[in-house]
Amino acid sequence: MNSRKPDSGPLKKGWTTGACAAGAAAAAWRAMVTGEFLETITLNLPRGDRPTFVLETKIAGDDFACAGIVKDAGDDPDVTHGLEIIADVQKGRRGSGVIFAAGEGVGTVTLKGLPLAVGEPAINPGPRQQIIQALTEAARELNGEDAPVPDVRVTISIPGGRDVALKTMNGRLGIKGGLSVLGTTGVVVPYSCSSWIHSIQRGIDVARAQNFNHVLASTGRTSEQAANGELKLPDEALIDMGDFAGGLLKYLRQKPVAHITIAGGFAKLAKLSQGSMDLHSSRSQVDFENLANLLARLGGDRDVVNQVRTANSAMHVLELAADSAPELAHLIARQAREVALATLAGGTHVTVWVYDRSGNLVGTST
Repeated sequence: MNSRKPDSGPLKKGWTTGACAAGAAAAAWRAMVTGEFLETITLNLPRGDRPTFVLETKIAGDDFACAGIVKDAGDDPDVTHGLEIIADVQKGRRGSGVIFAAGEGVGTVTLKGLPLAVGEPAINPGPRQQIIQALTEAARELNGEDAPVPDVRVTISIPGGRDVALKTMNGRLGIKGGLSVLGTTGVVVPYSCSSWIHSIQRGIDVARAQNFNHVLASTGRTSEQAANGELKLPDEALIDMGDFAGGLLKYLRQKPVAHITIAGGFAKLAKLSQGSMDLHSSRSQVDFENLANLLARLGGDRDVVNQVRTANSAMHVLELAADSAPELAHLIARQAREVALATLAGGTHVTVWVYDRSGNLVGTST
């Protein structure tokens, strides 16, 4: 995710890589058939949205055409914002339907567990259907309502995608060589972080497909490195949960693994212990009154308990508790585990490890 900041006022929605690919494919097919490019292409998305895209790239030749659309993710901090999504459409064999291929910057599936077979281009089922629909609508507009799906080969490219993919979780998911083309609805809702939650879910799917019994989910890089320094799990068993404990746990309730270790900083796991499923600082807050009560329950000094009530951060609380009640982080870990177990509703053994900012283990649930 990047650090773009929205202007004041309502947040602007954007369009997924899948929607851009569908628009580009339809524009390229029309140009291949008619010999002329439109200046813009309008797309019908699954939930009724009708974005109009300006074509950035327009190249046509014998039996092929290529069109590109620059992705606008709106006000969402999406790493693919501003990248060009290019569709190269070539005539296919009669009866072949639509065949998909990965071009520059689009990844290829190398592990089982994803909704695509190993060896397939990382163009997800939703975008594939949107591309087929856009091509079909274009064909019927030109050739009548009975026109079939065109027989074409569609190669999707994202220049620069290989480098940008290094900022995503694709490597751990077994998607090599570039980005995934994603988007169920075609719409990017600002700060819904749907792509992150999607990666969490696909990470679980890959781990299950590899028959891993133990998965590590972490709130950040520091806790992941520290925890896996002990566990020594393969990369495919590591889930970058970030702030989305709910996205992780609710999916595990449907698709359980035998054992999950949740590792994170004291502040985020304190919020999980309170029952918060979204651990982002703008969407949930540490309950300092609760921490003070826990400290008192552990026999903490009264003056320290009062300081905790007015502490300026969770890490400040951890520092205050270090001498007075060092068991606080262990209690937080145990309570976070109980919240996780209640959400999972059985089927998965849960361990919780709490770390300080330096990556030192300060609390465990066992």
